[in-house]
Amino acid sequence: MKITDIEAIVVRQDKVKMIGDGSQDTVVVLVHTDEGITGIGEVDSAPEVVKAIIEAPASHMQCRGLKDILVGEDPLNVEYLWHKMYYYSYYYTRRSVGIHAMSGIDIALWDIAGKKLGVPVSRLIGGRFRETIPAYCSVLMPETEGEIERLVEHHKKECNYKGFKFGWGALGKSEKRDVELVRACRKAVGPDAKLMIDIGMAWTDYKSALRIAKQYEKEDLYWLEEPFAPDRTEDFKKLSDSMSISLASGEEFGTVYEFRDMIERGGVDIVQPDMSRCGGITVAKKIADLAQMHGKKLIPHAFKTGILMAATLQLIAAIPNADMLEYCAQETVLSKSLVRHHFRLDKDGNVAIPDLPGLGIELNTETLERYRRG
Repeated sequence: MKITDIEAIVVRQDKVKMIGDGSQDTVVVLVHTDEGITGIGEVDSAPEVVKAIIEAPASHMQCRGLKDILVGEDPLNVEYLWHKMYYYSYYYTRRSVGIHAMSGIDIALWDIAGKKLGVPVSRLIGGRFRETIPAYCSVLMPETEGEIERLVEHHKKECNYKGFKFGWGALGKSEKRDVELVRACRKAVGPDAKLMIDIGMAWTDYKSALRIAKQYEKEDLYWLEEPFAPDRTEDFKKLSDSMSISLASGEEFGTVYEFRDMIERGGVDIVQPDMSRCGGITVAKKIADLAQMHGKKLIPHAFKTGILMAATLQLIAAIPNADMLEYCAQETVLSKSLVRHHFRLDKDGNVAIPDLPGLGIELNTETLERYRRG
């Protein structure tokens, strides 16, 4: 079997708001083969930049577009192809959006392998520890206490989530308001639900962060996520050592090297790789093993569409140190309709992990074509 083509399809809803909602657009990656098997992947990044990186012609030996590197190769050589992409695009893909583009292709290659062999990806990367996983509701932080209450009430009616995560949105504007909002969240979700807060890198100094975190301890947070920009390793470590709340981070990191630094030096308790940004399933499995070695939980970031959720579920099935699924509850058209039969919670708040070949999903071509932008 040979790779014959790679498509990077930009998909975007009609109007995009300048908010922290990655489900408003995406890049769907399709890897085609001469046997008619097509792998599906997704990238959570700047869509047109990802498309350019995949489609770019070669400049010189170590500055080639990813499609140019892979066409003609055997898609089942997944690990080899990851290293080939990394090596021959070394000038621009060592970190950031280049790794994001590689991630989408890597997901699609694993999808091909599963389809070819007739098994889910999880069985190819180590087997299955579980068939279902509890889900938590992941939403943006509203501006007011009333909006928080209405949002929680709405989602509690929809599903029996195991917890709620509020992030970005109204957070990071003042110390006082950050504390007020989190108190309102705890009141709305009740005393027994898990409550997680994602600061979205909005805190700018350690001492202010510590003051707020000490107030958050009174609200029994399950974790505090991304308080600082990812390069501030020392501040992560100091904050982690100074509070009782678990510290979570990882969605902004690419490659196992960045994760190794944060796990070993940054004091992160809960590791959150994003399958569509960290380097794909190939790298995410290595990160999971690294986290396991250091006694850390791995709960992937998955705030996108059903494609990323499927890849995330396949990883979660195959590792021992995951205990929840991030369920993107933003009500955008792409978040729920880009795959047919989008994942639903059962009465106990769990999501079933697909046992079909590959990622176990079918692309909704009607949605793809309706919102296709390139």
